[in-house]
Amino acid sequence: MLDLTLIREHPQRVERALAKRAVHVNLTTFLALDEKYRQNKTQAETLRAERKRISRKIAQLPPTGPTAVAKRAEATELSARLAAIEEQLAGLTAERQAFLDQLPNLPDEDVPAGGKAQNQVVREHGTQPDFDFEPRDHVDLARRLGLIDYERGVKLGGTGHWVYRGNGALLEWALLNFFLETHVRDGYEFILPPHLLTYQAGYTAGQFPKFAEDVFAIEQGPAGPQRFLLPTSETALVNLHRDEVLAEAELPRKYVAYSPCYRREAGSYRATERGTLRGHQFNKVEMFQFAHPDASDLAHEELLARAAELVEALGLHHRITRLAAEDTSAAMAKTFDVEVWLPSISAYVEVSSVSNARDYQARRGNTRYRPAAGKPAYVHTLNASGLATSRLLPAMLEQHQRPDGTVAVPKVLQRWLGCEFLKPSTTE
Repeated sequence: MLDLTLIREHPQRVERALAKRAVHVNLTTFLALDEKYRQNKTQAETLRAERKRISRKIAQLPPTGPTAVAKRAEATELSARLAAIEEQLAGLTAERQAFLDQLPNLPDEDVPAGGKAQNQVVREHGTQPDFDFEPRDHVDLARRLGLIDYERGVKLGGTGHWVYRGNGALLEWALLNFFLETHVRDGYEFILPPHLLTYQAGYTAGQFPKFAEDVFAIEQGPAGPQRFLLPTSETALVNLHRDEVLAEAELPRKYVAYSPCYRREAGSYRATERGTLRGHQFNKVEMFQFAHPDASDLAHEELLARAAELVEALGLHHRITRLAAEDTSAAMAKTFDVEVWLPSISAYVEVSSVSNARDYQARRGNTRYRPAAGKPAYVHTLNASGLATSRLLPAMLEQHQRPDGTVAVPKVLQRWLGCEFLKPSTTE
């Protein structure tokens, strides 16, 4: 949620920032609503104080005396006025909150305006593989190597599902083990979150109410999904310290979680989104930090470096891209994507989004820290995929394939698979 004081004091600045996302708002109407809310709130507080004063006075008077009778009548009249004001205030509160809940985060100053076309490549690592043979695509390779059963995945779960089997399952698990082992070694606390979350968890993360249709709801309520399958571990991790005040010395709090991610992924699949590139369930390791606002940018750089180092350790050509405002998710102020090269489609695909929400999520979840001096302030929340596997595995198969149809296993994974090469399970 946006800082209300910022909206009140710098409405044009907020409007300009939102316009970078193609969100065009005129805050004049909202500010008039907010002013009416504040006036009603002041009136309600005044009436409550006056009613309390009269109640104290009544307690000091003889109960049947004329003054007590008059004061009770006055208190009754005050209560009626207060009830009317509180009814108006409840409506104004709901209307004001509904408007604020729809506003996305403000993009940072260095985030370019516009959509995907305005994304900026920050740097590249390595070079695109140059094959001296006719390379196969990841779907063909996975079938020949007996790694993924696409047909039985659809039979079990429908479109957007697959089955890892044999060395494919071992490779998937090796990736997850490698990621988790690395993050725990580097000081991140390992979390296994619940897969069913409450509405408040989705609200804090910034997904509800606007993006409620994107999740698999288990129970529906008047406000939206009362319980739903987590779309990413970030949705759980951002709620770990909801409604808590952390000690300043405890920051940053660093967590890493593994979970399957459940996504509705509404809409038709593009021809290039074959195999595991897009699905309703995939595995991901997620890094998360609750950071001091003064250290927020450094935390962002650290998370980006960690995600990129994992891709480098797998020997994959990749690039880092700064997302434009319209391509940045609603709750985030800035996002860098780590994108691996997929030769079969001559395109880069995202395997990690590294994002800084600033205090947007912390305001929604009321997560604060207590400085050595002064009032509690909101923390900054940051997250990074570390990493998602459903696009990573296709890139590994395609970039590490060899002329004889085998695929080289990255050295960092070999101890889990017990081999240096993946070999076809059937002859051509």
